Amino acid sequence: MGRLTEAVKHLIIINVIFFLAPKLMGYDLQNVLALHFPTNPEFGFWQFLTHMFMHSQMSFAHILFNMYGLWAFGTPLEQIWGRNRFLFFYFSAGIGAGLVYTAVNYYQFQGTYDALVNIGLTPENIQSILDTGQYSTKILETISADDLSQFYNTYYGTAVGASGAVYGVLVGFGFAFPNAKLALIFFPVPISAKYFIPLLHRKYCSFCSRRRCLDRIYHCLVLETKSI
Repeated sequence: MGRLTEAVKHLIIINVIFFLAPKLMGYDLQNVLALHFPTNPEFGFWQFLTHMFMHSQMSFAHILFNMYGLWAFGTPLEQIWGRNRFLFFYFSAGIGAGLVYTAVNYYQFQGTYDALVNIGLTPENIQSILDTGQYSTKILETISADDLSQFYNTYYGTAVGASGAVYGVLVGFGFAFPNAKLALIFFPVPISAKYFIPLLHRKYCSFCSRRRCLDRIYHCLVLETKSI
């Protein structure tokens, strides 16, 4: 770790600016820069990049832990890789995370969409459900309320944060410094990075799978991909 390297420093500054700007300007940047579902009218291709610099306005911990991770694991990587290679890796990880997130959501969304078509609904009927959030109770004979709720939430949901990029940096750190000792604050037992990172990853994915936090599972898929 040590002092901030140039790329890491500027990434943190940009993230902080984008976090504070909506509060100071009174303008909702989330709707423009967060990553929307591809068929949502608010979607834009630039969001695969810009969502990395947006964080939840409801939780300071979101940006705090992401920026801490960027500093703690990104600084040593930039020191050995250099600025350009580190930035290429960082943005590849972040954009890749957005692509995986979108692919997982699209797969789930399309499954429910096809099920609605199979019971006789037209694309116009389905769009009406998405526009109003209302549907005939007869649909529940075939499709569960939970699936319809997930269908609706996927369409209007957004992804924000540097988590995908930071997860990539975490994996990169594990490969570059496999014997570095890491520990959790609430479990202060030093463990080598080559063991600590996979264990942390598995615990996180298990937690998400049991609670069906599908918007988080893409982090696990990204981490698996980068590990391979």
